[in-house]
Amino acid sequence: VQLQASGGGLVQTGGSLRLSCAASGRTFGRHTMGWFRQVPGKERDFVAAISWSGGITNYADSVKGRFSISRDNAENTATVYLQMNSLKPEDTAVYYCATVRMSTLTPFGSWGQGTQLTVSS
Repeated sequence: VQLQASGGGLVQTGGSLRLSCAASGRTFGRHTMGWFRQVPGKERDFVAAISWSGGITNYADSVKGRFSISRDNAENTATVYLQMNSLKPEDTAVYYCATVRMSTLTPFGSWGQGTQLTVSS
């Protein structure tokens, strides 16, 4: 599975941004997909996840009510979005998408290239 995140940038506090993740691959199945984020010197943390159908979503407490995950599916591909509103400086991180085990909210498989979000105060 190939994963490519995009859409990051510099935003002021309170602003909005939408990240996209293009997922594809010959072996790409009906995977739950998710977003994670990482700041230098810290572990990569779970942000949000969405089931294949889109009917089940899960969010980290720190982003509930501000972030929204969605997806568009096609044969052997998917695009996963992360709409981020009311952004705070603590949201600054490199954001990565991944295939996810919904039962444990843990990633599996390879990581793609992340995208940097910087929220200025």
